[in-house]
Amino acid sequence: MDPTGTALAVTLCVASAFAYALGAVVQQRLADRPTRTLVRTPLWWGAIGLNGLGAVLHVVALPYGPLVLVQSFGVLTLALAVPMGAVAQRRRITGTESVATTLVVAGLLGLLLSTGSGHGAVALSGGQLSGLLSVTAAALILLGYRGRAAGASGLWSAVAGGTAFGVSSAVSQTVAVHVTTDGLDALLRLDVLAAVVAIAALATAGVFFTQRSYRSGLGAPLAISNIANPVSAAAIGVVLLGERLGTDVNSVLLALVAALAAVIGVHLLSVASAGSGAASPSYREEPNRRYDDTSAGVLVGVPVTMHVR
Repeated sequence: MDPTGTALAVTLCVASAFAYALGAVVQQRLADRPTRTLVRTPLWWGAIGLNGLGAVLHVVALPYGPLVLVQSFGVLTLALAVPMGAVAQRRRITGTESVATTLVVAGLLGLLLSTGSGHGAVALSGGQLSGLLSVTAAALILLGYRGRAAGASGLWSAVAGGTAFGVSSAVSQTVAVHVTTDGLDALLRLDVLAAVVAIAALATAGVFFTQRSYRSGLGAPLAISNIANPVSAAAIGVVLLGERLGTDVNSVLLALVAALAAVIGVHLLSVASAGSGAASPSYREEPNRRYDDTSAGVLVGVPVTMHVR
């Protein structure tokens, strides 16, 4: 293992996690704004840009370090976002939030370590891609409807957002395999072009589902989204791409304990969010009134006026 390459990978992963975390904090502070207002808010587009930067840094890190190492650093997003969210609200992080975040991070790492190995990157066939996208669309519609009907759209939307991003990762791998094999000319093929369009649609759905999820706070929705993302990607790998999960006793026990820790952590984060008022203040758009689109409460220690009611 090249120490210099590993150090570069770690640096890129930390920067990626920081960008993701800061973007999540900004999104949560704007969570109660309706979509038509968000798309006119420069600060929200800044948050989307931070998420995009995080994704780019994550991809750039992949060639320089082991996949398990790079993927594991994704859990740092939650560890950074919770204290950053507390700073944005001008409060101290609570003991419950600290314990819950530790449990979720440990659970996610355990789930990553308990997974088995595949046999390299594999592309989805045309039929598999069509079936996957159909099932995903139905699942996202159901999750969106379930969230609204249950009156707790935050957590259900977090599942939907994480799922959309997880499926997008699997489809992205398919595009990457075709481009690696056939060069950029592969992008001119109808099936690959359809996959690119699907990636854009899934990423857009993921953004808006996660944005809605932050109405229930920051920690719990972000934790659930971070769990749903790799779980959905792993399910696709096992069901469609022939990848294997760890099936020995130690791997199964680790996965069960990790899942239990993550579930307990998510529950505690939900309780902490409800108790600390972590959800964004109620926002009501008034007709014929211009809002300061740069407002988002207090972000990383910089006070900004928030026009809310």
